[in-house]
Amino acid sequence: MFAILLGISIGAILAVQTAINAQLRRFVISPFLASMISFTVGLIFLTVTLVMSGSPLWIPLDLFLSQPFFIWLGGIGGAIAITINILLFPKLGSVQTAIMPILGMTLMSMLIDHYGWFNSMQYSFEWNRILGIALVLLGVFLAIAIKETKNEQSPTKTNKENMLKQWIWRVVGVTAGMLMAIQIAINGQLAKVLHSSSHAALVSFFVGATTLIVIVGVMDRSYTNITEPFKQSAPWWIWIGGILGGAYVLINVFLVNQIGTGQTVILALFGQITGSLMVEKFGLFHSLKNQIKRIQVFGLIVMIAGVFLIKIF
Repeated sequence: MFAILLGISIGAILAVQTAINAQLRRFVISPFLASMISFTVGLIFLTVTLVMSGSPLWIPLDLFLSQPFFIWLGGIGGAIAITINILLFPKLGSVQTAIMPILGMTLMSMLIDHYGWFNSMQYSFEWNRILGIALVLLGVFLAIAIKETKNEQSPTKTNKENMLKQWIWRVVGVTAGMLMAIQIAINGQLAKVLHSSSHAALVSFFVGATTLIVIVGVMDRSYTNITEPFKQSAPWWIWIGGILGGAYVLINVFLVNQIGTGQTVILALFGQITGSLMVEKFGLFHSLKNQIKRIQVFGLIVMIAGVFLIKIF
């Protein structure tokens, strides 16, 4: 029972992290800077955790040189994905910011499994996976259909333009999910090489943070907005997004060893969707409040059933 509650909780952590990072962006303006802060805080959190556990932080040079180069780059995909999520949150709301990346993750993970990309084990398409992806697609459609129906009832030029922008952002969200699936596959291989999922997470956060530091330097050409939350007396919790991300990784590692990957994914997904519903329904963390419809909840349940078929059977 404890493992079930913990699995649901780490999924909810992701929904909360996205809402917090979106608020952080309101103070620092740049989505790249907000992502950089989140990754850096997560990196510090993981470093302190590993040091306290007595684990070494450094990787032997011969091991670094002997592995394919891509195995060290998973954090780049994570850095891009979290930046996209920060951009999506004010455009699509909490629920769609959760479900569109889930769709992308599901599609890309099936392709990775089928073709064995990134040295992953191959799993061919079978009836359960085909039915599962069909349910995921149906669930996504139901979860966003209610809003599309409302817009179609008054098809003004402005509404049509807004609908087009919404679909562009949804495609971007799916892309973010694909990048996250690639990151997971790469980090899975890295964990095998390092014989430690925690060390793999640390490497991923280090690469992601370094990538974002460079991007901020190139795109924003300034880091001075880091001080804006202090100047504007921002709430303390806008700084903890990275800690939540690091905690998600560590708890995920623990649960995979306790109940297996498939059940961990399902529980985390359930928690993520439930958390995103709560954030949007109650406007938590100063986010935009929206009424959740029954058809959306049903669509999310259908999505979970689809992922269950793909991951468990």
